[in-house]
Amino acid sequence: MTDHSRETDFRAWVLEHRTRLRTTAFLLCGDWYLADDLVQDALGRLYSRWGKVVAGGGPRAYARRILCNLHTDHRRRPARREISAADVASLHTHPHTHMAERDDELIAALMTIPVGQRTVVVLRFFEDLSIEQTAVLLRTSPGNVKSQTSRGLEALRSALRTPPTQHARPTGIEGAS
Repeated sequence: MTDHSRETDFRAWVLEHRTRLRTTAFLLCGDWYLADDLVQDALGRLYSRWGKVVAGGGPRAYARRILCNLHTDHRRRPARREISAADVASLHTHPHTHMAERDDELIAALMTIPVGQRTVVVLRFFEDLSIEQTAVLLRTSPGNVKSQTSRGLEALRSALRTPPTQHARPTGIEGAS
């Protein structure tokens, strides 16, 4: 594969998948600006391995894995506790999103569930991965995916039954302490 065709193929793939990756990143972290950073880092890493990934046949799966790993790495950094926005609520909205305003309540509830459960719920129901695919991506057992899915959905249902003004402070918005 020549450098030009590699770049052309990669650009075409990015144009097709970037919005979906960005939304997945947002659902994982709850911050559009961090989601943009995670996707940009993921795409940079993906590009450096593009030839091998395409030969292996799974650029989307590989990109999701990179994205999940980057999100996990980010959460482990001490700097993640800092927040530069004057208003945390402003992190939930972004002018260039295709997500409807009616999704705000669901997203707020999603941000209240533990990060591991949120990751599994996002991969299973937003990315539409099977239990086995999710287990492979997260390098865990299918049984763990099942239990995390069950607990995550129960926590999500509970959060949705709670009036929005009574939601606990989100546990997964980057920067919240």
